[in-house]
Amino acid sequence: MKRRTILVLSLGLACRLPAMATGKQPPDRQVGDKLPAASAPARNGGFATIEWDALMPTGWDPMKDMPMSRLSRLNDGDPKAQSALDELKRAWEKSPIRPDLDGKPIRIAGFVVPLDGTAQSLTEFLLVPYFGACIHVPPPPSNQIIHIKSSKPLSGVRSMDAIWVSGTLHTAITDTAMGTSGYRLDLVSSAPYVEPGASRGWKLR
Repeated sequence: MKRRTILVLSLGLACRLPAMATGKQPPDRQVGDKLPAASAPARNGGFATIEWDALMPTGWDPMKDMPMSRLSRLNDGDPKAQSALDELKRAWEKSPIRPDLDGKPIRIAGFVVPLDGTAQSLTEFLLVPYFGACIHVPPPPSNQIIHIKSSKPLSGVRSMDAIWVSGTLHTAITDTAMGTSGYRLDLVSSAPYVEPGASRGWKLR
């Protein structure tokens, strides 16, 4: 339910298209699609595989200060609607994180939002939980965005590619042009997220 609420509300906010987002949308993915629940081992190379909901504090309600009934009464063209959504966006930028995850070795799968580098040499990016976040639709709450820097550039990674990342998670707020992240990951390794019948020919080097 948390993820559904977050996605529905984010579709109404404004977001900019980055210069690197030039590739065509894969035909098998739609805006808002999430990756299936992890089928990887609970621990992989010492990194605990987690889902995105684990980054949210238990009981946190993204709509606590913005009841859905308030938004449902507003028309799309009503200035109050945009004002309400802007208010929600500001609240999401300050979404609570889980301090107990600081310093934890984790492995998580998500979609790439490039920040620095090129498709041939990507060094900095955001990882988000659903397809189109920050590109085709606005950023999710900050506790659903992970900021990643890599000392070893990733080769062949395009905007909105699905990947696995492994590394040490930190609770750190970072403001970027594409969204505010509540976590930072010190990248140790990465790999393509491969679904049945699919493959991706890039590697970390």
